[in-house]
Amino acid sequence: MNRAARPVSRSAALHWFKSSYSSDQGGDCVEVAAHPSAVHIRDSKVTDGPVLTVEPAAWSAFVHGSAAV
Repeated sequence: MNRAARPVSRSAALHWFKSSYSSDQGGDCVEVAAHPSAVHIRDSKVTDGPVLTVEPAAWSAFVHGSAAV
């Protein structure tokens, strides 16, 4: 399982979604772009910054609060 930050091609057509817990008041916000082979996570305030990429199973385990697969 790859949990390291990997460069994501800026030319890749990713559709980013902002966290439903994010507000317009600033603070900690994340965006996620799901792809069949990877899930990309970034800071919504620094969209050209680093992107964390994980396998879909690892993301699912994180979101559901279960043990890593």
